[in-house]
Amino acid sequence: MKIGILQTGHAPDQLRPVLGDYADLFRKLLGGQRFAFEIYSVVDGTFPPGPEACDGWLITGSKHGAYEDHPWIPPLEDLIRAIRDSGRPMVGICFGHQIVAQALGGRVEKFAGGWAVGRQAYDWQGETVHLNAWHQDQVVALPDGAEVIASNPHCAYAALRIGDAVLTVQPHPEFDHEVIAGLIDHRGDAVPGDQLDAARASLGAPVANDRLARQIGAFLKAKVPA
Repeated sequence: MKIGILQTGHAPDQLRPVLGDYADLFRKLLGGQRFAFEIYSVVDGTFPPGPEACDGWLITGSKHGAYEDHPWIPPLEDLIRAIRDSGRPMVGICFGHQIVAQALGGRVEKFAGGWAVGRQAYDWQGETVHLNAWHQDQVVALPDGAEVIASNPHCAYAALRIGDAVLTVQPHPEFDHEVIAGLIDHRGDAVPGDQLDAARASLGAPVANDRLARQIGAFLKAKVPA
């Protein structure tokens, strides 16, 4: 099964030589599940010809806002709607979660409650799941038909199912402790110091990345196009 990764941002220059770019983190996360990957750097204007180019799709995180005026965002929203209409499975993570919600009729804003950084606890359909987060923007209004499957007091819409072929997640299952440590060092200027300190303190605590990797893989495989 070929998964198209729509890369919507780049990891900090200082991290890429060691950890790779954002698309590489997803290839590592989903490794061993018999996926082939095709990367399209949409943030740099490189788009697939259409939904049929791959069997399933994954949209990465980004330092950009879904509501910002970038030339690649309107065609990405068009592509998201086309993928949805095609019935192919689509997964969005962080910015990907937000841009999918926005493209399908929801709303994204810079959250008045501030940042979520580092290890966070989520109520995932009645079970507590810990994942790393790095965001200030949030989905604040749902698209039609969205089902909330994870939340916490800071982030009401932390994961969504939209129909049977769209799954979106606000936190980052592809971010391990090394990535969070690098973001603290190289993209932490806008984050309050006490939150950075708390994120550093939680770097050794367990997160459910492997669980989410299995869940995402199973979701993608369940909707293999005929």
